[in-house]
Amino acid sequence: MRVLKVAGAAIAAIVVVIALLLVVGIPSGFVNASIRDHVEHATGYRLTVDGTTRISLWPRLNVTLSRITLQDPKDRDGAGRITIGSVEAVMPLSSAWSGKPAISELIITRPVVHVPLLRNREAVPATKPAKQAGEAEAVAVDRVKVTNGSIIFSNPHDRIENRIDGIEVDATIGADQKVRLTGSAGTESSPLKFDITAIAPRPPIERQNIPVDIKIDAPELLHAPLAAKAELRLTGTVIRFNGVSGTLGDGSFSGWASIDASSKPLVKLDLDFQRFDIPLPKTPPGAPVQAWSNAPFDLTGLNYIDAQARVSAAQLTIGQAQFAPAAIDATLAGGVLKTSVENLGAYGGQASGELIVDATAPNPTFAMHCDLVNVGALPLLTSLADFDKIDGRLQAKVVARSAGNSRQAIMSNMSGTVFANFQDGAIRGINVAQMIRNLSAQTLTGWQEDATKEQSTDLSQLSASFRIDRGQAQTTDLSLVGPLVKVTGAGTIDLSTKQIGFRVEPKLVLTTQGQGRTSDPVGFGIPVMIEGPWSQPRIYPDVAGVLDNPDAAYAKLREMGNGLFGPNSGLNGILGGLAGGGQTSGTGGTGGADTSGAGNPLSGPLGQTLGNMIQQGLGAAQQGGERGTTRRSRSIPPIEGTPPQPPQPDGGSTEAPGNQRDGPQDSQPMNDVLRQLFSR
Repeated sequence: MRVLKVAGAAIAAIVVVIALLLVVGIPSGFVNASIRDHVEHATGYRLTVDGTTRISLWPRLNVTLSRITLQDPKDRDGAGRITIGSVEAVMPLSSAWSGKPAISELIITRPVVHVPLLRNREAVPATKPAKQAGEAEAVAVDRVKVTNGSIIFSNPHDRIENRIDGIEVDATIGADQKVRLTGSAGTESSPLKFDITAIAPRPPIERQNIPVDIKIDAPELLHAPLAAKAELRLTGTVIRFNGVSGTLGDGSFSGWASIDASSKPLVKLDLDFQRFDIPLPKTPPGAPVQAWSNAPFDLTGLNYIDAQARVSAAQLTIGQAQFAPAAIDATLAGGVLKTSVENLGAYGGQASGELIVDATAPNPTFAMHCDLVNVGALPLLTSLADFDKIDGRLQAKVVARSAGNSRQAIMSNMSGTVFANFQDGAIRGINVAQMIRNLSAQTLTGWQEDATKEQSTDLSQLSASFRIDRGQAQTTDLSLVGPLVKVTGAGTIDLSTKQIGFRVEPKLVLTTQGQGRTSDPVGFGIPVMIEGPWSQPRIYPDVAGVLDNPDAAYAKLREMGNGLFGPNSGLNGILGGLAGGGQTSGTGGTGGADTSGAGNPLSGPLGQTLGNMIQQGLGAAQQGGERGTTRRSRSIPPIEGTPPQPPQPDGGSTEAPGNQRDGPQDSQPMNDVLRQLFSR
């Protein structure tokens, strides 16, 4: 910014000299020396003209200087120099004859401003403002045009060079001192357009309030056009914007800002938004999950600017996620960015956390911690990650760190700990019990989602704690508890490749609350493996050879009798009985539950038996009933919490559970449940 101010002073000095030369008619041989002396006296910078100087009197008076260089004599390496292809000043003949020189147009072609990038702030001695030439007040400029300009930011030691090219500026100055600057910069991929209007005071302009209106349209930098009004005030190398008010897209804001450009820029701002939007790329519905990008990003620019900022908003939108209210504090010093939020309103709950980015090394490092308390899981995960499978209230703690200059590298180097707990919700679009039951016939690919989203698995609690090391998130305490099922397990999530590998043990919970004693769940004997991409994993029972020879493995599984939801286990009747209080229909048959109820999940003696059990547990035991069920002539294997049953000596059929039998074990509905459950 200091370089730009010097450039402005130099241009003003050149204008004054050119105006005088046009009026008095000094030959061109004296032009260069006169301009050089005047500029150095006004700015302290050395000006050289390496090209030609041309003076023309017809049809208009004009002076053209080419190949101009403006440089600080103390700057030996020329890091802060300014070069200009040509400067042309045009003056009407009537202005020269009147004795009051006025330049109608000043054309600056191919200016290049070199701005050094500094890692550390340097103490800059106070300098007196440049003296205003007495003749300057007598010279008026109606229009200034800048064509094909560039700004080059560089640090030779760090081998850094960034450019802003294609700068086009058209500035008009009216008789009422109203100045308007319009123009553009950048390339086709990152364009920038601006329109600035100000009321210029009489010199000197320092320490005077200058009303300005600013309009900026930069799609790559800002998601929406910005329009603002402020009081601009110059104090030495500090530029202040007081009383800022404006709009960014549909959201209004107010506050203040300042820039200290004495050496390494220091930016301070405090802005309050009614609505602040941060757009994020969104995956189209149904699109496959893409791998993390290996495209490198560059954060070295954080080393060359310091900042202190506070941004608050009545509503903050990040992608599709909405938070209200929000307050973000950020500091940037020495290449280290620290950003923190406290008591961020998040879908009925609160979020707090901090993110630290250290860009001092070529490979930046990241550290963060975050606490979520009673946050609505479904809207949060849907808006941030397009994941709409889990609903409930979320409690979470995340502590993570990583390093890398791409998304792939960051996920591969991730380490830390995560704890998440979902309560009183549901797994949407997935019937876990039905999905596990299907494993008795085939290996599943994907989560067997219901496209209509009508099915779901209620959950009382879903929790897990993960330890992350080099992108591998491992857990040993995965637990899902619902009214009908309970699942425990352990496994690993590969964050870098988006792969999962879990071994879980599903159980049927014989209580509609799903949180009974540990003896309540009934295991089904065969653990389940979940492996592959986390969007479409393979799910299969942990039986040897199930992937090499599925037909033989599943035949063996069905023969085991106590396998995972055998085909005659009557699972649908169990679930229907739990849901419907034991009201069933249909008749039994040899070998297990009858499924002739046209798809009715309440069909079969198991659901009827379980309904009787629930009614007895509620104090409304049923007496007898038409059951028509036969049993296999095979003993029931010992089940946890249930004594083993002796084998039937005659191998024939037995009476239905509703009939009176000898022996206490046959009068217990639990025995009937277990026999039907394991097809025995």
